Formats: sequence, C-alpha cells, structure tokens
Amino acid sequence: MATPGDDLRPDPDALLARVQAAERKAARGRLRIYFGASAGVGKTYAMLSAARELQASGRKLLVGVVETHGRKETEALLQGLEILPRRSIEYRGKLLPEFDIDQALERAPELMLVDELAHSNVPGSRHAKRWQDVEELLAAGIDVFTTVNVQHLESLNDVVGGITGIRVGETVPDTVFDDANEVVLVDLPADELLVRLKEGKVYQAPQAERAGNNFFRKGNLIALRELALRRTAERIEDDVRAYRIEKSIEPVWNTAGALLACVGPGDDAERVVRSAARLAGQMGAQWHAVYVETPALQRLAKPEREAILQAIRLAQELGADTAVLAGADVAATAIDYARSHNLSKIAFGRDSSPWPWHQPRSRSFARLAPDIDLIEVAAGGSPAGRAARLSLSTLAGAVPGAAQRRLAHLWAAVAALGMALLATPAIGHLDLANIAMLFLLVVLLVAVRFGRGPSVTATCVGVACFDFFFVPPRFTFAVSDFQYLVTFAVMLAVGLITGHLTAGLRFQARVAWQREGRVRALYEFARALSGVLQTEQIQETTYDAIRRVFGARMALLLPDDEGRLQLQPGGEGRAAVEVGIAQWSYDHSAPAGMGTDTLAGSAAFYLPLIAPMRTRGVLALQSDEPSWLLSPELRRQLDTFATLIAIALERVHYIEVAQGALIRIESERLRNSLLAALSHDLRTPLTSLVGLAESLATSSPPLSGLQRQTAQALCDEATRMGTLVSNLLDMARIQSGEVHLNLQWHPVEEVVGSALRACGPALGAHKVATRVPVDLPLVRFDAVLIERVLCNLLENAGKYTPPQSTVTVAAHQCDGWLHIVVDDNGPGLPAGQEEAIFEKFTRGERESAKPGVGLGLAICRAIVEAHGGTIFARTRPQGGAAFTFTLPLGTPPALPSPEDELETEEQHD
Repeated sequence: MATPGDDLRPDPDALLARVQAAERKAARGRLRIYFGASAGVGKTYAMLSAARELQASGRKLLVGVVETHGRKETEALLQGLEILPRRSIEYRGKLLPEFDIDQALERAPELMLVDELAHSNVPGSRHAKRWQDVEELLAAGIDVFTTVNVQHLESLNDVVGGITGIRVGETVPDTVFDDANEVVLVDLPADELLVRLKEGKVYQAPQAERAGNNFFRKGNLIALRELALRRTAERIEDDVRAYRIEKSIEPVWNTAGALLACVGPGDDAERVVRSAARLAGQMGAQWHAVYVETPALQRLAKPEREAILQAIRLAQELGADTAVLAGADVAATAIDYARSHNLSKIAFGRDSSPWPWHQPRSRSFARLAPDIDLIEVAAGGSPAGRAARLSLSTLAGAVPGAAQRRLAHLWAAVAALGMALLATPAIGHLDLANIAMLFLLVVLLVAVRFGRGPSVTATCVGVACFDFFFVPPRFTFAVSDFQYLVTFAVMLAVGLITGHLTAGLRFQARVAWQREGRVRALYEFARALSGVLQTEQIQETTYDAIRRVFGARMALLLPDDEGRLQLQPGGEGRAAVEVGIAQWSYDHSAPAGMGTDTLAGSAAFYLPLIAPMRTRGVLALQSDEPSWLLSPELRRQLDTFATLIAIALERVHYIEVAQGALIRIESERLRNSLLAALSHDLRTPLTSLVGLAESLATSSPPLSGLQRQTAQALCDEATRMGTLVSNLLDMARIQSGEVHLNLQWHPVEEVVGSALRACGPALGAHKVATRVPVDLPLVRFDAVLIERVLCNLLENAGKYTPPQSTVTVAAHQCDGWLHIVVDDNGPGLPAGQEEAIFEKFTRGERESAKPGVGLGLAICRAIVEAHGGTIFARTRPQGGAAFTFTLPLGTPPALPSPEDELETEEQHD
C-alpha cells in the first residue's frame, strides 16, 4: 500500500545514475574555473588570493602557469608560492617556455594553478591545448584552479566576434566549462575596467593603447559582461536542478522564471503556444510545451490529433522544448513535469465546458500546485465561430474509426448477454452474488480488450441482464427486495471503477510497449550498423529499419567528390525524390520537403545526415501517413536514426581513407626500396664509365677530333646518369629518414657562390645575377644540403629557359625568416601546376627532350622542410618563374670583436 511519503522518494534510476557518476568522478581532481568577461577583471588575482588562503590552511599547492602581464599586484601574490619551472621547447629557432606537464604529474601536488585555460601550446608539446593538459591533471587526481574569458568559450566565439569585430582563435569546448566542479564569476563594471586599462593595470602602455582603440570599447565590455553573466546563470541553473534532484526537492524554486505551456485539444492550442512564446520572450526565460495524452484523448479523431501535434511542432519552431507525455490526469502529469524541470509558471487554455459538474482545469492545477504561478489563456474568436469550428471538427472526426467504436460497444453488449445465457442453467447451483461476479469478470475482460467506453456498455448491459434474468421476480425489471437495489448500485459502481482502472492500465501498458518498441528499434538499428563495412550495407540496413519502424519508403542520396548528391540504387519500394530539394537540404544542413517550412508541398521528407565532421548525405522518406512527422517522439527517433546513419557513413569513409593511405604507404616504401637498390647497383659502374671516358680522351696516341667529341659526349652522358642516380638515392634516403642535418652557422653569400660555381656548365649560356645583401646575418643550416637545393633550382632554370635568359639569385630577411629566391625571365610555369611540380616524378613538360626524371624539386622540398622552412613557386607577372624557399633565422652567436681577437693573440704570445 502506498504511503504519503512515497511521492517524496527519489527516482531509483536517477539515484543509480548519480551514484555511477560519483564513482567515475571519485578518482578525478576537482576543477575550479575563474570566469570573467574580459582580460583585466581580476581572475588571476582572485585565483591567487584563494590559493594563498588554502596554502595558509595547510593545503599543498604548486603554481604551474601564471601570467602576470607585468601587474605588480598579481606579482606580489606569487611571493611565497612554489612555482613549477617551465619547459623550453625549440620552435622556429627560438626557445619558448611552456607548461611542463610531465614534471607536474611527477610532483603530484594536491592543487595546481594553471592560468589561461584556452592557451595554445607550442608545437612539439604533448597536447595542442592547455585545457587538454588540465584534463590529464584532473584524470591523475590533481585539483586545478584555472581562468578563462567568455570570448574563449566555443559556443560564444562567433557571438563575441560579431560584437567586437575580433574573432579569437583560442577556444575551450563548452563541455570543459560545464563539467567543472565550480565556476567563480569575477565581475567588474565596464567603467572601472576602462580606468584600470588607462592606469596600466591590464596591459603595458603601447598594448593598452591599442586595446583601448579596438577591443576595450565600453559597448563591447558591456555586451561581454552580459554574456558572461548569462552563461554563468545557465551554469548555476543546471547546478540548482541537479541539487533539487539529488535532494528530492519537490516544491518549485522560482529562480529562473521558466514557463510551461500545456497544449490540449480544441481551437486554443496554437493560441496557448503563441501566448507562451510571447511571455517567455518578454521574460527572457526558457519555456517548454507538453501535450498530455490521456486514454480519452488517445481516442480523438485523426484531424483533432493532428491539430494538437501541429501545435507542438509550432512550439518547437518557436524555441520550446517539447514533449508528448502519457498520463491518466492532465494536471498531475503536467505538474510533475514542471517540478522535475523547475518550471515556475504554467500556461493553459481556458476551459469552456458547458456542463455544471465539470471541474475547471484551473481548479485542478491550483489544487495540485499551490506553489506554481498559473496563466490562463483566453480563447480566441467569437462564440459562433468556435461553435462552427467545433461542429466541423465533430463531423470530420465522426467518420474515421466510428465503425470500429460501434463494433466494440456491440461486442461488449453481446458479451454481457452471452454471460447471461451461460449463467442461466446455473441458477439453482450458484448464489446471485457469484453470478454478479461473473458479470464483473465480463466487464474486466471487455475493459482489457476494448477499453473504457465498451466496459461501461458491458457494465450497464450486465446490470440490466442480472436484474432481468436472475433477480426475482425474473423476466421483469421490478425488484422485490430493497437489498437488490444496493446490489445493483454496488455492481454498477464496481463495474465502472474496474473498467476505468483496467482501461488506464491498458493505456499505460500500451504507452510503455510503444516506448520499449522505439528503444528496441534504436538498439537493433545501432547494432546492425556497427558491423557494416560498405555503403551498400548501410543502405540495405537503413531500408529495412525505416520500412519496419516508420512504415515509410526511403531513398539515400550521397555526395560525389564535387558535393553533388547522387541517388543510390535501390530495390522495390524506393521513395520518389526530387534531387534539387535534397541538394538544398544537403547544402544548408536543414530538413526540407513535407512537414517543413521549405518546399512543404513536396511528397517526400528530406533529412540531412549530419556527422561530427561534415554532412554525409540526405535521407528521403515518403509515407502515405505523413502525420507521424508531427509527433515529437517519432521525429526525435528519426533524427537519432539519421545520426546513426551519418556516423556509419563517416566511419566507412574513414575506413576507406585508411585503407587507401596504407596502400599508398606500402607502395611508397616499396618504390623507395627499389630506387635505393637500383641507385646503389648503378653508381659503381657509372663512376667507372666516367673514368674510362676521361681516360679515353687523354689516351696516347691522341684521338681525332670526332673521336674526342664522342669521348666527351660519353663522359657527359655518364655524368648526367650519375646525377640522376644520386638524386634517386638521395630521395630514397630522405624519405626513409636516414638523412641527419649537420646544422652550423653559415653566411648566405658563401653557399650561393658555391652553388653558382657548381652550376657553371649548366648556366654557361645564361646571364646570372645575384642580389645578396652583405649585411645578412648568419643562418643555421646544413651547407651541403642547402647548396644542393640551390643547384637543383639553378639547373632547373637553365634547363627550362632559352639561352641568353637571365637567372637571378636574391636573398632577404623578413619577420624572422630568410627568403632565398631563384627566378628567371623564361616561359614561366604551367598554369595550375605551381604545387604539383614539387611532387616526385613530376616534370614541367610531360613530353620533352630535356633530361631528368622529375626528382630535383621534390628533393628541394624535402630538404627545406627538414630545416623547418617552406618552398613554393609562382609565375612572375612580367614573365618567367620564381622559386622561393625560407629558412628560420634564429639568433646567431656573437662574433668576437677585433680588440678581443688581438687580446687573444697577445695571450697566446
């Protein structure tokens, strides 16, 4: 038997979920985020102040990273705190300090201070982002204090960019913010922040002036402050809701002012939705819209049910969280939903029943929820118009299902009469009380099979038959004993109550069965998709699931390499689709077609398949009963199906990409091995051939002129073949990673001069110009390899430009990089091939008598990238090609002065 305290007991499933979540978090550290609207509000100061108080109380803490930005007050708070030494990482020739995650994990303090959560780590660090370092600290059981600004939250990044005109590149996922154990808002009015900026307490003078002219404008600061306050309020609202669930608090706390709209049958459904949307907008609050489907409402005519679902869909379009609930009592079910979501206001339509015994809906809500504000929405339109619409609705709903309902009542009456005939022979053997129980059994069975209405019919017919056939005087409705009247009344009441309860249980069982069916369908569909490895298998699995669950025809459209949808082949029963509508849905990642606001006249419904990385296609559905699209539950189930399909398509895509990459890797490895083997085997005979040709040219007696030309040609061709073999071997060594750079500080002009001397024969018919400033600093590189790069570029210019062309070698420094340019005034590069010519075995002219196998530029790219630089090519506007490669400058060592050198010589003397 239920006790009064049963309703206050917490939900067992919710308790189990909380226990499991607590177990998962037990081993993790706690994360506290100091959150602010912008830099300078005092987040780091507040974090350090709290840390000093904890240290004074005996807490062991360690400062991992704290950025003071030159603020004296912040630097003063660091006094007395242990600071973790930073790790130096070399990047582009410079040593940059970075947070040392390995040492932090080794020290394992109770509390770690890690400033600027959105910071991007230097390339070469373990993690790309600092928030990933914090996640590893938390996983190791270390508590973390950190700071973040509102513009760094991923969901608000574009909003802040639209307000300030500055898009911040460093962001933090909102899940990190939402999963934090504590969020401390550090707030400061805009005027006070601007004063701090002018006083140099935010940035140093030059940077403060730029910030004041751009980001730190008063309007920007006010807007950012509002965003920070709202985001913090949303976070606190989630905390309040979790606390209410944990403590099983039933009364509503009117903290957020959220609104619940109850949508029911009648003409005022849309009016209630629109009124609730306006109220929520005026209050700036979230709102929900629910439809409570009772056993009586489930028997509504099809037009009335579709009107209710249309109102629910309108609420969803207006920004509400929607749901279709099942319950025997509208007010009780809606109030339970409001309490579980902490909704402090309920809006519903005005009850206009003409019957005096009908209890108004407002009274039910007021009796069950005295702590919730009730908003009664007036009915719209004139009384005559409402009566006319009611009449039309009744006429329209009288046709569908009317025959089935009449048949159910007829079966109920027949069952009661049948029981009377079966019990007649037992009159002398059974008491009247036992015969009455038989009629109650009939009522129970009719309620289970046909529902509440036919059970009432069975009750009335059963009481009449019991009176007519069994109560003396028989075969008349007269009653000889007053006690039989009490029996009739009790029998009628028990029959009605039993039928009502049985019908309610039948309704609840049917709702539970439907929910279980939806969950089972999702489980089976997900399990079927988890093992597929081809797109055709996905399509076949989806086709079977859609036809079984939704009773609809479907078609799958997938994009080609250019993003144009292609209809996939299918069997019988495929939906007829319009590719143009599907393409719109794919391009905009939004549903289209039937039941939507975009091309609603279409016979099919188009749903984009949105995966985590990109939209993978479009699912087209066509059904003879389109009203199911209006049901929020079925629509959510369809959206879940679409998500599963999209993830399966993305998984299959990346499987194909991985297989292709593996094949390319193996092919590249095999080709490099063959090239290395051939190069080694050819180098020795080619060297011998060059030596023999040179010996032949100097042999005695002297050769004739023609013989000398032949010997020289033989030597040149052998030398060229040796160069090609060396290129093949170098390419194979670079690809295998066997090349180790001998990095030394060199003057640029020396390596340029050496390369020009080596390429003298190749450039003999060309004009060569150099523009290398004498004041260029020393650069750290491998002189042999960089000379090889210049030789390849110079030989390439001599090969593809006509005689008497000008080849120029220039060098200059810019933004910490050395730029070396080799250009010419020849025919230039093939259009669109500026990047392709750096691929292996790619030549500037596909069919050409010019020697080479297309490895020179590929070797150049490999060498330059090994030095941390880049190389690219372009066609000059005035004609000709220009090849540019960059090298990091770094900080060259200090050269000794002449006085130091003289002093050193004197010391040696």
